[in-house]
Amino acid sequence: MKNLVIVESPAKARTLEKFLGKDFSVTACGGHIRDLPRNKLGVDVEHDFAPTYVTIKGKTKIIKALAKEANSAAKIYLAPDPDREGEAIAWHLQAILGNATKIKRIEFHEITKNAVQEAIKHPREIDLNRVNAQQVRRILDRLVGYKISPLLWKKVRKGLSAGRVQSVVVRLICEREKEIEEFKPQEYWSISALLSKLSAAFTAKYQSKDIIPNQAEAQKIKDACQNADFIVKKITHKEQKRNPSAPFITATLQQDASRKLGYSAKKTMAIAQQLYEGIDIKGEGHVGLITYMRTDSVRIANEALAEARKYIEQIFGAEYLPESARHYKAKKSAQDAHEAIRPTSAFREPQKLKDSLTPDQLKLYALIWSRFTACQMSHAVMSLVAADILANQYNFRANGQNIKFDGFLKLYSESHDKKDEDSGMLPELTEGEKLKLESLEPKQHFTEPPPRYNEASLIKELEERGIGRPSTYAPTISTIEDRGYVLRENRVFTPTELGKNTNMLLVKHFPSILNYEFTAHMEDSLDDIVAGKLEYLDVLKEFYPPFEASLKEASEKMENIKVEIKTDEKCPNCGKFLVIRAGRFGEFMACSGFPDCKFTKPIIKSLNIKCPREGCDGEILVRRTRKGKIFYSCSGWPKCTVAYWDKPTGEACPKCHALLVEKKAKGDLVVKCSNKACDYKKE
Repeated sequence: MKNLVIVESPAKARTLEKFLGKDFSVTACGGHIRDLPRNKLGVDVEHDFAPTYVTIKGKTKIIKALAKEANSAAKIYLAPDPDREGEAIAWHLQAILGNATKIKRIEFHEITKNAVQEAIKHPREIDLNRVNAQQVRRILDRLVGYKISPLLWKKVRKGLSAGRVQSVVVRLICEREKEIEEFKPQEYWSISALLSKLSAAFTAKYQSKDIIPNQAEAQKIKDACQNADFIVKKITHKEQKRNPSAPFITATLQQDASRKLGYSAKKTMAIAQQLYEGIDIKGEGHVGLITYMRTDSVRIANEALAEARKYIEQIFGAEYLPESARHYKAKKSAQDAHEAIRPTSAFREPQKLKDSLTPDQLKLYALIWSRFTACQMSHAVMSLVAADILANQYNFRANGQNIKFDGFLKLYSESHDKKDEDSGMLPELTEGEKLKLESLEPKQHFTEPPPRYNEASLIKELEERGIGRPSTYAPTISTIEDRGYVLRENRVFTPTELGKNTNMLLVKHFPSILNYEFTAHMEDSLDDIVAGKLEYLDVLKEFYPPFEASLKEASEKMENIKVEIKTDEKCPNCGKFLVIRAGRFGEFMACSGFPDCKFTKPIIKSLNIKCPREGCDGEILVRRTRKGKIFYSCSGWPKCTVAYWDKPTGEACPKCHALLVEKKAKGDLVVKCSNKACDYKKE
């Protein structure tokens, strides 16, 4: 009789079979096999919130196959992922398979031969605290989703959903948009002096405690300095040590992959899952390349530290190796159940894998490998110099820097490090010497509103506020996009009208559910259940009574914003009048006979711009893609293929006669030619 090991994915099963040998059979369950029913609440709020679990659609065949193998197995090892969801999957498997006496739980944080064999040697019972924490999270999410969503269907429109975490994330994006809309820019000026010594030129900037409020004040300073002597008053030299960042956790990996590689959180996690579960590597076979990718811990195993230090000394030399291994401090809220995200071997360099990985896999692996290896290298040393320069009693400052010793920077630099405008070194200056003024340039600026969230900054905000957990960021962002609450354009999030209206209703009628601190508190409570500090029923009993009261009040008092405007136009399908309704991407026309008649058509705005195509009598209209992204095309589209992603101005390019379009570039609005082959840009 063989021993049976059950994992979540077929890829992981193939890797484990290689490590465990002929006495083991490894099979995959494909993730969760049971869940709450889709068509009803599935939670008995009158009897201790008892959940009703049903087999997930499509999993019956897998369960039968697992049961058959389990009955003939000597021992059964349940090996889903080493987190709460994995623990719950193991618990559901045990409940369905029976055979409790021969079932054990094993877990490993990296899929290597040593880690897997050690796990087999140290099996354990299923951790019911982890299971209960997962059940509470699932029940809370079900109560919020299934109790509030019908209200939104009634008051806003059908098909909407609310969520314990997703609605809070939408609130963040809506509040940032409100800040931007209400922001009033303030004018200020800067003055830069281009100075030189012999043939070396450098920039010095005017320094003052007070801002330069307008052009007249800037001109006054320029006039006073234009013919003055620029004299070096003071030179300051110092060295600065820069230490490497901690190895990746889920949130920082998603942020860095977004900034450096342009990957969405969803894509990052999908690729990381592949690297974790194992890939066929030439000369090695199926190998797990990184440790478990859902973690908020920066802890590193001693064996991994020792291997990294050995690699650094061999490849870079002793000067790049600190006297002792670096240990990083986790955030107070970190669960510390897993290690940081790291390669399973520091000696498995990215360039050795280029023939075995896809380009996307290789890029993400290289990012993880570089950050981990760099975190154990020596600090970098920067040489900084600052020169204070006087011109007619007005102070200017020039800064310069260079790298005295690169240390960990040889391998990795953080993506949020902005390139310093004065990153080069200044020429050798001495106090009291006179410099040559090449030019003096006043420049107008305006204060800017806070930027819209991109995926990296949104995840950072969620992490800092304690909203959600590493494993929830990617699916939450996907959900609010799919529901039409937010749009992602130019890699930043803006709320739709639907998102704004829904958020307004939820904040007003469910203030505790939409409260940032409350949401973070619930996450802490789940952690306390895992740690055995809190009973799971206490969390549900604390949550439900005030939530039920809010539900009752909202059902009576929530405003109806499901506005319908009757038109004189009749439905071509059934003859009933069409009405104007608010949808996920704005207003649209629909049959008043809905749901019996599902006819809809978009409300198309015209820009009063004629189609530039010769012989076409169409005009340019504003349209939306299926995902809500705005584009501009001829009214004869798709027969006439004239279309633009950027808004046409109606003006023709003086060089090639194509339409000019408005395009945002680094926050500024630029008018340029829509013809990619033409370089015309309007001043």
